[in-house]
Amino acid sequence: MNDAQPEVAADPGDGPPGNAAVSETDAGRVARLDSLGDRDVILHTEGITKGFGALLVLRGIDIHLRRGEVLGLVGDNGCGKSTLVKILCGFHRQDEGEIFVEGEQVAFHSVKDARQHGIETVYQDLALIPALSVYQNLFLNREITRFGPLRWLSNKKMRQMARQYLDDIKVQVSSVDALVESMSGGQRQAVALARATVQESKILLLDEPLAAMGAKESALVIDLVKDLSHNRGVSMIIIDHNYQHLFELCDRLNVLQEGRISLDLRVEDTTMEELTALMVAEYRRRIMLGHQELRV
Repeated sequence: MNDAQPEVAADPGDGPPGNAAVSETDAGRVARLDSLGDRDVILHTEGITKGFGALLVLRGIDIHLRRGEVLGLVGDNGCGKSTLVKILCGFHRQDEGEIFVEGEQVAFHSVKDARQHGIETVYQDLALIPALSVYQNLFLNREITRFGPLRWLSNKKMRQMARQYLDDIKVQVSSVDALVESMSGGQRQAVALARATVQESKILLLDEPLAAMGAKESALVIDLVKDLSHNRGVSMIIIDHNYQHLFELCDRLNVLQEGRISLDLRVEDTTMEELTALMVAEYRRRIMLGHQELRV
């Protein structure tokens, strides 16, 4: 297994935009991205920290994500996975650290800010409205209207576009007029993924995308994830507690322990047995530390 990539400390003294000379911060950033093996990094963070009161959840997170890559976040409950995703989607603000999208430093003040940079999130509850149809969910809050004093909804155009897009990404539904509440879990997840990408999103953040699904439904979502990443270049970060799912979905894994990235592994360079042994060893270590603290 490969160790995590070495960190390059950032110099807070960035020069002004347009400065011909490369600042130490810029040089360090270039060196860091070069160390990743290519310049095709669509998202990376440096030194992300986040606390809630006295609890420090993230303690300096450095991650990178390439175009079309699927990155899995692995760690016990409370290690900071969900907090990191909420920072990347604009729901939380980090206390310290920097976020870069396509090499540009960004500051997210809201989920809308993240969406404007091509980042969409699909949570476990899917954020779909069951009583609405497939096409209505696809265009929810992004409805197409016709010009006029009342701005009528262009339902015909939205139906046509929904049907075309679902066909393009190989999502099979009986009808775009079908209500979401009548669909299986796998179909609903597929509609949620389609909704997140129909507006040309570049980065998807997925929280437990295969939760409580059977093998057939899981296979539908896995195929869609692979199609979106391999054929459409969509980059993804996935949280899933099922290691088998992660090994089927992901190209690379980041292990979070105590608010830090402890390992950066390519899926092909490890096994589920090795990953399980690593996590069990860490769990036992924390238990032993807890016992020692109690004795003190």
